[in-house]
Amino acid sequence: MRTWHEIRRFPPAVQLLLVNQLGVNTGFYLLVPYLATHLTENLGMSAAVVGVVLGVRNLSQQGLFVIGGSASDRLGARGVIIAGCALRTAGFALFALGDGLGVLFGASVLSGFAGALFNPAVRAYLAREAEDRRVEAFALFNVFATTGTLIGPLLGSVLLLVDFRTSALTAAGIFAVLTVAQALVLPARKAEPSTGGVLADWREVLGNRAFLAFALAMSGLFTLESQLYLLLPDGARHATGWDGAAGLVFVVGAVTGLLFQLRLTRALKQRGDRARWTAVGLGLMAAAFLPPALVAGASGSPDGVADAVLRVLPVLAGALLLHLGVMVAQPFVMDLVPAFGRPGLTGTSFGVFYMVSGVVAAVGNAGVGWAMDTGRDGGAAWLPWACCALAGLASALGVVRLRRLGSLPAPPHSAVPTAVRGRTPA
Repeated sequence: MRTWHEIRRFPPAVQLLLVNQLGVNTGFYLLVPYLATHLTENLGMSAAVVGVVLGVRNLSQQGLFVIGGSASDRLGARGVIIAGCALRTAGFALFALGDGLGVLFGASVLSGFAGALFNPAVRAYLAREAEDRRVEAFALFNVFATTGTLIGPLLGSVLLLVDFRTSALTAAGIFAVLTVAQALVLPARKAEPSTGGVLADWREVLGNRAFLAFALAMSGLFTLESQLYLLLPDGARHATGWDGAAGLVFVVGAVTGLLFQLRLTRALKQRGDRARWTAVGLGLMAAAFLPPALVAGASGSPDGVADAVLRVLPVLAGALLLHLGVMVAQPFVMDLVPAFGRPGLTGTSFGVFYMVSGVVAAVGNAGVGWAMDTGRDGGAAWLPWACCALAGLASALGVVRLRRLGSLPAPPHSAVPTAVRGRTPA
């Protein structure tokens, strides 16, 4: 009830963006996790071709975030959000209606570019609309996103009992509804005037060395968060011998977020600065990979239900710690990003942030995949878990270092001179 009352305290535009994120994650995760299976089993494509199709989608999104961010600043976030959802509708519909390689590449590019448009634009709009309550707004944003991440795969698994096209058309329909809702309800906000060009905006953001160092440090957050869909589900399946155990990882996150995200964020906001809690959250995320390492080397099938439960408990403990770490860190990270620059570059800041941290995180995920294969082949099942723990620790130490150098934006209530706010690491 407290979460519901907090939502109602925000203006309708913020409420719509929260519901929008629930729909975005529901539509995305009811389709994309099953796309590779559709391409291989239904269409008979090789693993190499599937990798290229999926890689094109990721590259179209990660590499073009800065375009969406700049468009948000220059044209206004509302129009960019609507355009992104409309493109995602078309992209997912193409996955349903076309089997040819050219159509699939087109669908991948459209759906990826759509994410590059609306992801930074939504966050820029939310940051400006929430004003001094950004942390609480992004905490609620995280709750709605996590809930959509749980609903999406469950709905997708049910729709796949019909066929993949039904899943794809349902996902496209969700984005179509979101597009119409935003066009009808989301208020237009004038973009702040800018004297320079887009390249000047990019140079200004990319020239902030402290901001780039922060984005690089946050690549650990995105790398570890991605293990909710890779390493932890794999660990749950291996521990129990049951494919459905992977769903427990998402249930733990959704329930924890709904119950504790907002009250946790509000309590932390009153007891420390944003950089401290970002580092603490990353530390929790690093620690999350230690309990599963204890059972990673277990061989053979579990001996009954009791043994399966005992084996999966460390994995679920890791999932809980990882979700808690994200709950602690992410709202403060989202609050920090626009604080590095002037308000007129909020969208560009989010775009560059996601581009830099996302590309580095993609390399990190490839490294985790390599560690999983190497660990299995070499009898070192603990290896990927140890790599993730070290990545999280490195990110946490990076934030601590930036904080000690005074390179991170000061809290809004602090009377800190502008010169200190703009310092970069030595």
